[in-house]
Amino acid sequence: MARKKQFKAESQRLLDLMINSIYTNKEIFLRELISNASDATDKLYFNSLQDTSVQLNKEDLKIEIAIDKENRTLTISDSGIGMSEKELEDYLGTIAKSDSHAFKSALESGEDDVDIIGQFGVGFYSAFMVASEVSVTSRVYGSDEAFKFVSNGLDGFTVSAAERASHGTTIVLKIKENGEGENYDEFLEDYQIRSLIKQYSDYIRYPIVMDVEGEEVTLNSMIPLWKRSKSDVTEEELNQFYREKFHDYDDPFKTIQMKVEGNPSFDALLFIPKHVPMNFYSQQYEPGLQLYSRGVFIMDHNKSLIPDHFRFVRGLVDSPDLSLNISREILQHDRQLSLISNRIEKKIRSELELMLKNKREDYETFWSNFGMPIKYGLYSQYGSNRAELQDLLMFKSSHDEKLTTLAEYVARMKEDQTEIFYVSGENEAKVKMLPQTEFVLSKGFEVLYLTDEIDEFVIQILQQYDEKSFKSISQGDLDIDDEATKEVVEKRTEETKDLIEQLKVALNGKVDDVKLSSRLLNHPVGLVSEEGMSFEMEKVLNQMPDNPNEFKAKRILEINPNHPLLEALERVYAKDPEQLDSLAAILFDQASLIEGLPIEDAVLFSQRLAQLMIDAAK
Repeated sequence: MARKKQFKAESQRLLDLMINSIYTNKEIFLRELISNASDATDKLYFNSLQDTSVQLNKEDLKIEIAIDKENRTLTISDSGIGMSEKELEDYLGTIAKSDSHAFKSALESGEDDVDIIGQFGVGFYSAFMVASEVSVTSRVYGSDEAFKFVSNGLDGFTVSAAERASHGTTIVLKIKENGEGENYDEFLEDYQIRSLIKQYSDYIRYPIVMDVEGEEVTLNSMIPLWKRSKSDVTEEELNQFYREKFHDYDDPFKTIQMKVEGNPSFDALLFIPKHVPMNFYSQQYEPGLQLYSRGVFIMDHNKSLIPDHFRFVRGLVDSPDLSLNISREILQHDRQLSLISNRIEKKIRSELELMLKNKREDYETFWSNFGMPIKYGLYSQYGSNRAELQDLLMFKSSHDEKLTTLAEYVARMKEDQTEIFYVSGENEAKVKMLPQTEFVLSKGFEVLYLTDEIDEFVIQILQQYDEKSFKSISQGDLDIDDEATKEVVEKRTEETKDLIEQLKVALNGKVDDVKLSSRLLNHPVGLVSEEGMSFEMEKVLNQMPDNPNEFKAKRILEINPNHPLLEALERVYAKDPEQLDSLAAILFDQASLIEGLPIEDAVLFSQRLAQLMIDAAK
């Protein structure tokens, strides 16, 4: 005769918390019950390996699912180790134990560090999210007795003697009636149950079977692809898995398989896509890896498993060593995830370095697709990742007009060269046409072309590479002239000092300095900035919200000492100094346009040019 056991008030509150607060969606109940069934089968199988008296037929080790729409029941049955009368009370009736106060307090305080999965069978109680009554009939392996636990989750439970033909456990859920905004009928639909098993329990190692029109159908694939040895998995199988699992129409660009033994142990199957996802640079894109524990799906898009600079990598991680909280949805200890993430990051970086070394064309293709997040990753967190990422960087270079790494640039540097020269601008075509580029190339130096908005910020973070500092050819002095050229510039500067001073006065507020410069070969004038903020950085910063035109690089107007323009300016200054103001403004606007900078008044610039042509015709 079954005797009713009442939940205490405290325990009833705890059960309410479990059902209503811990699990974020009701469908999780099926994952929990199937996982429990798999654990029970594992225990029996393990015992059979340790104890020769335990005789098993492996074909009998399976989990059965049955749906009875008429009676609104869903049944999950296993052939595992089973539970005794005491174990039914201890494991399924744990909720009524007097020592549950500490657990209740931890839950109500929002602590995640409450690891009781498996120890107390808490996952079982997720069944009450969808069931008005749950019965559990179980028979321990080697025993002739079976017992039945019954509860509605409201006013306690009963445990009584029962009948079961063989060892194992059968759970019968009486599915709730539909309520306001709640559709419980879906858990009595064949297609929905199949879908949930495929999503959460596809890699449970035992067959999950269902009777379909008199035929037993296996609903799960059991052995995960990532658990098989590399030699047993074909490239086509990996490609098909990727396309189906991650909804891509194309094969992956590269596949990375990991099998790590240690603390923690884990398997990982990672994919680099062949193309950039359509929403990759939008808020809709969700980075992160899928997470499994012992083949059971835990969560999608776990961002803690992979650093943001490798956010383009798709894939999954399966670890038996994760400490999960009671809902199995949130990890308790960040340290475990951090260890896995560190190993994954190193592996991806190593694979990319090997690709760069052995398959240069492939790496350049990869870089054109996913170089940007690596640059952002190097710049973010105050450059804490620069040592790990700097050798993956590529920039377009004047050397053969191709992509180059920093190591390759340094290897080609002149013997006496101490700086890595670069120029930044809107695109490659424009930076090639700059006067400064022409000058540096004429001296036989290689120049990196920085055309992405993030590039200069990356350079600022790097500061140096292989003890070579970076130097913008459009900022400050370059100091690559020979002594004879320097003497010529110094002499002409002294000869034209009054003219230069007058130009400074005319351009007061527009430029910070006017000087003669050998940096201009065929160009009459040029505009450079002082050390610090460049023109490109100024543009980027001023494009940011709430920053309109607040940032301004210091401007220096440079004049070619060998160009006929300087002599013309000298003549104008000697004949009509007032006309110099208009010419100075034209020169400044001209230099600004060359640099891709906006001019303050296009109409006035046009009028001044027109007047200059009129005066020339007189």
